[in-house]
Amino acid sequence: MDVKLYVGNLTYSTTEDELRTMFAQAGTVTSVALIKDRDTGQSKGFAFIEMASQAEAQKGISLFHGKPLNGRDLTVNMARPREERGGGGFGGSRGGGGGGFGGGYGDSRGGKHRR
Repeated sequence: MDVKLYVGNLTYSTTEDELRTMFAQAGTVTSVALIKDRDTGQSKGFAFIEMASQAEAQKGISLFHGKPLNGRDLTVNMARPREERGGGGFGGSRGGGGGGFGGGYGDSRGGKHRR
């Protein structure tokens, strides 16, 4: 069963190949996903690496957490499932629904302006 690791504090120039080569020292790397900004294509400074087993993932953490890569000390730990991370502070809503701002308030004023 593949086990996913979170790898953070990466320089923007770090590549998936560098990470694959590095983590191969801990065991079989089944995938590397360097997370990039969808608008600019620039790295966001973190990646997810899948290792072939729990033991290899633990070895990756023990070998590389706090160790330097391209001048920065890596943060390496077990990736948390998406549903456990919590939402964006607005209950998942993407804005909108300002409710009554910028006009359209006539009907909500208690009938004061109705004829």
